[in-house]
Amino acid sequence: MDYTPDKSSTGMEPNVAAGLAVLLGWIGGLVFFLIEKDSKYVKFYAFQNIIVGLCFVLAPIPFIGWIWGLFILVMWIMTLINAFSGKIFKVPVIGNLAAKQAGLE
Repeated sequence: MDYTPDKSSTGMEPNVAAGLAVLLGWIGGLVFFLIEKDSKYVKFYAFQNIIVGLCFVLAPIPFIGWIWGLFILVMWIMTLINAFSGKIFKVPVIGNLAAKQAGLE
């Protein structure tokens, strides 16, 4: 979904702030979610990344966890690419929750 990112209160371009929120893991997502006041785009990616990052907890479980970890890694990479590109990418299930939390829906 194409989306024109709104201005970020961080002083960065919104796609850069969203990309950093994803790149820095769930802690970066939490930081950007708490400091961002204006941009729904940045808040969306920050919140989505908090949840995606916490989903990695299941990765150490043999076999099922490894498949889950691979899936989450692929979703994280796709999220990272789309965040820096200025596009909305919703991770299945998590993305709708993040969009509601950020006010995109």
